[in-house]
Amino acid sequence: MSWWQRLASLAKIVFWLVLCGVILQQVYGANRPETARNAVLDRFQQERKSRVIALINRQDTVTLFGVPVSSSISIEDSEAVLRAIRLTPENQPIDVILHTPGGLVLAAEQIAKALVLRRAKVTAFVPHYAMSGGSLIALAADEIVMDPNAVLGPMDPQIGDMPAASIVKILSLKRPADIDDETLILADVAAKARLQVGVFVTEVLLKHMPRAKAVALATALTEGRWTHDFPITVEMARQLGLPISTGMPRTVYELMDLYPQGGRGRPSVLYVPLRPSMPERGQSAPSPPVKDGPAAR
Repeated sequence: MSWWQRLASLAKIVFWLVLCGVILQQVYGANRPETARNAVLDRFQQERKSRVIALINRQDTVTLFGVPVSSSISIEDSEAVLRAIRLTPENQPIDVILHTPGGLVLAAEQIAKALVLRRAKVTAFVPHYAMSGGSLIALAADEIVMDPNAVLGPMDPQIGDMPAASIVKILSLKRPADIDDETLILADVAAKARLQVGVFVTEVLLKHMPRAKAVALATALTEGRWTHDFPITVEMARQLGLPISTGMPRTVYELMDLYPQGGRGRPSVLYVPLRPSMPERGQSAPSPPVKDGPAAR
């Protein structure tokens, strides 16, 4: 066999070894972050004696070539969150960790409605930001725990990539005869969207405050008073009458560290099964049984 034939055979071997290595990394390497996240979630559940649900939308990389995409609250997310809520006993508190730019209104409303109906305490943790639909979900909680520098956002509906409030405003700036039919239709849809979202947010807020205050706050958050990315800080949220605290547990930050920007693909919603022997809040976890026999090495 000539030297170039040997070189070609060696190149083939190297190629297949590299290909196998890449495949193994994709199969087994992608599971390591998820395993670590599940471990942190389980530890946080034991600390809080609650069901912990993480709704975290990050920019992520997908496919073998790592194409970055941004994620937001979707129907798939609402299905997963509703499933977790359904599997949680009625007397079990629920903690929701929110890190999201928002997303589909229907999905956010489904999650918020399910949390409002809970009898046990619901706590929302916002380590960085929960905008738009994320803020709507946070409003359904009995307590919102924010990092001192975290922000919420307005919930004014968007029609496509345009604010509904701005579309409606066109009707006051132009005569109907000077507005094209498509814009008139958009304005009609925008007006309906503002009304629908405003009514829904009011219903969510009625869990915590009297109707007059709920209507006033819902109007402020949904009428388009601010731009859609306006940051509602901790101080401003308190002035608006929201139940805000800033005692963020370190475990939440540990979980966020496991969601690096541009990491491999993973589901946006994670939760782990509740342990049958999980104690009630205020009780210490039972010690593991001691077994006879030689010590483990």
